[in-house]
Amino acid sequence: MPTPHIHAVYNEWEAVLRISDGAVTTGEIPARQVRLVQAWVEIHREELLANWELCQNGEIPFKIEPLR
Repeated sequence: MPTPHIHAVYNEWEAVLRISDGAVTTGEIPARQVRLVQAWVEIHREELLANWELCQNGEIPFKIEPLR
């Protein structure tokens, strides 16, 4: 089973970040945007992990407030 993660896209950049600690595992986005996404992951970690479980079970994830 893959490690719980999210995909972050910024313009032409894309990176995969672990939900557990916000570390970039693959890809690349500018450092400022990485820090913003990491802060968002920290705030929404429980929701992200719940959504991860839903997706792993073939269910539809719920919406999480986006980065603003």
